[in-house]
Amino acid sequence: MKYGFVKVAAATPEIRVADVAFNKARILELIHTASEQGVQLAVFPELCVCGYTCGDLFGQNVLLDACENAVAEIAKATEGLNLLVFVGVPVRCFGGLYNCAAAICRGELLALVPKSYLPEYAEFYEKRNFSAYCGENTEVCFCGKTVSFGTKIIFSEEKESDFTVAAEICEDLWVAKSPSVSHTAAGAHIIVNLSASDETTGKAEYRRLLVRSLSAKSVCGYVYADAGEGESTTDMVFSGHDMIAENGEILQESGLFSTGLTVSEIDVEKLAYERRRIHMGTEENADYKKIVFSAHNDLVKISRKIAQHPFIPEDETKLDERAELILSLQAAGLAKRFSHAKAKTAVIGISGGLDSALALLVTVRAFKKLSKSSEDIIAVTMPCFGTTNRTLTNSLSLMKELGVQSKTIEIAESVRQHFKDIGHDESIRNAAYENAQARMRTMVLMDLANDTGGLVVGTGDLSELALGWATYNGDHMSMYGVNSSVPKTLVKYLIAYEAKRLGGKAGSVLTDILNTEISPELLPPEEGKIAQKTEELVGPYELHDFFLYYVIRWGFSPEKVVALTCYAFKDKYTKATIEKWLKNFYRRFFSQQFKRSCLPDGVKIGSVALSPRGDWRMPSDAVSDLWLEKINF
Repeated sequence: MKYGFVKVAAATPEIRVADVAFNKARILELIHTASEQGVQLAVFPELCVCGYTCGDLFGQNVLLDACENAVAEIAKATEGLNLLVFVGVPVRCFGGLYNCAAAICRGELLALVPKSYLPEYAEFYEKRNFSAYCGENTEVCFCGKTVSFGTKIIFSEEKESDFTVAAEICEDLWVAKSPSVSHTAAGAHIIVNLSASDETTGKAEYRRLLVRSLSAKSVCGYVYADAGEGESTTDMVFSGHDMIAENGEILQESGLFSTGLTVSEIDVEKLAYERRRIHMGTEENADYKKIVFSAHNDLVKISRKIAQHPFIPEDETKLDERAELILSLQAAGLAKRFSHAKAKTAVIGISGGLDSALALLVTVRAFKKLSKSSEDIIAVTMPCFGTTNRTLTNSLSLMKELGVQSKTIEIAESVRQHFKDIGHDESIRNAAYENAQARMRTMVLMDLANDTGGLVVGTGDLSELALGWATYNGDHMSMYGVNSSVPKTLVKYLIAYEAKRLGGKAGSVLTDILNTEISPELLPPEEGKIAQKTEELVGPYELHDFFLYYVIRWGFSPEKVVALTCYAFKDKYTKATIEKWLKNFYRRFFSQQFKRSCLPDGVKIGSVALSPRGDWRMPSDAVSDLWLEKINF
């Protein structure tokens, strides 16, 4: 298992009702295909050995004997294969007939897991043929050997402690208290469901919702294998709707009315981390039996989608909806602060860059929410040594188009006087040269806010805070940071949305801001163009946002982050480049914590935030060596 990824498959074979030999052959074909693809866990539909729709034929020993023999042959055929298989089969025991999942691995039948809940409504009449099982774990004789029988069984891979599996069958998912609830509480990270869910109008959407919600609330992987082609169509049609989910997300899904394998990878390491984070500990449950199996594979190849920009929704139909929600969250937070503080004005520095543009857009929204005049928004541009005509023009144009009060305050002479006061040679363009400009701007904004009874609205974003790319007590400080949990890639997306929504001249200005090189503009321009390019100095923001998401939100190791980044950006960055900037991320993230320890208030808009009062608490003198040593592994 590489970096916690377990390759799983939901398998829907073509079957014939009561033709056990045919069904066995199709099951074995898919098992061998799955094995060739490196699958470690394969799940087949409910009663697939004979067919779910056998009706009263389930009472025939001829059928049941054939099913038992078929399971024995399927088990034998898996000898030497590196995967755990679940197939659906009827089992005679205790004077009744049980609908079971047979767990098979490396030539052995490991256990039988009976169905807990039998549907007896509408088109379903399972109680006519089967018994529900609600007893304790026990043992039965099946396929010529004594095996475990019961619902409270967890299958645990011998080398990988997080690769733990439990089973439920079809209706078990649909009831209020699914067996999987206790399975996951007892330590199962993956739930398999052997199902025969007939298709009706609208049912696929509801079925998908159930799988997603159960995997989310139980923080688990869920492999759902559905019966399909070959089941009787006397009264029902089965579509083979297979799904693989992880913590509320559908990783892979088959088309309706299809057969074959649906394959993806479930990250059990990620699931284990999330359970620890939310204190969803494993309950000690003596009723559960642990059965060890072997399906270890260090060569798992990732096929699932790894988004380059994890903070931006990939579903294009939801892009505008998400953008509107985020902007509304930011505006609501700022509006509350202004209402509570009874502030008269909002004072905001506008640089012609991305962050200040977004902060101004949010402030305009907040004032509309409060029914305050946009004239009470004092937008200030403060040209100095590094300001270019392009950014200055965009600043002034944006202020005009948004209808806010515009001020231009030249700060070059004030900064030069400050250099004289502290004895700094202006020709030495060191940190003092750069940061004096940033601090002068902050002083101007703070004093202007005091003079007008207002609050300074901060512009710095989450990516800059993670890297410490802010001047301490300069742009690092404000009275409310509206962008404090918005990463740079998301800032771009929000501005693009507002450009489209506003249109006209405002939209054109915002589009040009999007196309402007990211820079603090603290060094003089070269031939009128920006000389200080942020992403050349600290690294591409799309990489840092990717690192931020997987390092902070999911706690992944440096090796795993490198592997995922290489996979997601395989056509854009080399491994050496990725490792270079990941090292820089770790160094800066650890060394710049002191700046985050005293951040102003700001609204949280997503799953990653670095507020010292809530989401991230780390000592400023924590050492990064352990993490840096894992790069160039």
